[in-house]
Amino acid sequence: MKVKVLNTAGKETGREVTLPKEIFGIEPNDHAIYLDVKQYLANQRQGTHKAKERAEIAGSTKKIRKQKGSGGARFGSIKSPILRGGGRVFGPRPRNYGFKLNKKVKVLARHSALTYRAQDKAIVVVEDLKMDAPKTKDFVAFMNNIGADKKGLYVNQNADKNLILSSRNFQGARITEVNNLNTYDILNCNKLVISESSLEYFNK
Repeated sequence: MKVKVLNTAGKETGREVTLPKEIFGIEPNDHAIYLDVKQYLANQRQGTHKAKERAEIAGSTKKIRKQKGSGGARFGSIKSPILRGGGRVFGPRPRNYGFKLNKKVKVLARHSALTYRAQDKAIVVVEDLKMDAPKTKDFVAFMNNIGADKKGLYVNQNADKNLILSSRNFQGARITEVNNLNTYDILNCNKLVISESSLEYFNK
């Protein structure tokens, strides 16, 4: 698949690059995408939820009333789960929601997501954007020029501090390094903007 290279002003440079079929032209595997996205979202969860059970509630353990003869239910202590202020039954506890996923499945999922982006013609290749100083206005103008101002994802070869600072206050787009590209980010953007230098990573 051939894609035209644009400059930072959104104009064609007259050059074309070929996207490798092994990455951008495979048979997509939807189940691999599902598993990879599921793992990504699970890893974002803090898992710090906690509720006190009856053993952790501060209160007396004295029997509230006698066992029989009251006509009501039996109560062992004021910390009973059916009383107001009592402990919770089987409450949430801190846990890790992450799970293991084979590397080959993750690679297949990323290639499938990139293939879908290529089929939708949502991939744009641009010349490397270099900024001498952080300036959100310049980054917004760049994303507007290439039509990626709404939920666009700019893939850069290295972590450029000025680019990161320039995009941090812009809600419409994000920046990521090419080696940190994941399936969720690829599918969550409406346009995938790849810098020309980042294509070397895909070719390797």
